[in-house]
Amino acid sequence: MNQELINKFSQAVEEIIEAGRELHGKGWVPATSGNISVKINEEFVAITSSGKHKGKLTPYDVLLVDMDGNPVGEGKPSAETLLHIAVYRLFPEVNAVVHTHSPNATVISMVFKEFVELEDYELLKAFPDIHTHEAKIRIPVFPNDQNIKRLSEKVEEFFKNSEDRYGFLIEGHGLYTWGRNMREALIHTEALEFIFDCEIKLSLLKKL
Repeated sequence: MNQELINKFSQAVEEIIEAGRELHGKGWVPATSGNISVKINEEFVAITSSGKHKGKLTPYDVLLVDMDGNPVGEGKPSAETLLHIAVYRLFPEVNAVVHTHSPNATVISMVFKEFVELEDYELLKAFPDIHTHEAKIRIPVFPNDQNIKRLSEKVEEFFKNSEDRYGFLIEGHGLYTWGRNMREALIHTEALEFIFDCEIKLSLLKKL
């Protein structure tokens, strides 16, 4: 690796470690769940290793992979690397992807089988292209699949033909969302987590 790539990778590693601690502190990546990545450039991505506790990441727990998901050097990247790669291919402006296994995202992904429709929430304005609470967005829900290549192809195919571009859920698995940088990706994660929590509570209240 040249020095510029080394420097960018080192910065990405720091961002991922900090994000892991923040996400774990909120209870959104329990045990060894979840994965986090940062796009280094058009050729490489930094991503968490497979099976690592996101609240206790070290620099050795973040790997460099190419845009086919192949590791550069030793180590085993997240089993879901291709889902991160799919997002970077779909949205060139995206530079960070976050995947959480929170209770809210997991539960809501099992209740809604195709889409979660979110509307009239003030917090939707956390997304850069939404400027009114009167907005309505859809978060697609994909059936879980241990064949990540097949799942990533389904994700790519869906978003290529959809105006929805805020995140997606995998049934019984959790949330993927992203941003132009890590801070924005974390803001989007927090916004959707809050709204999912509201949706679950509203659903319970309606049954009273």
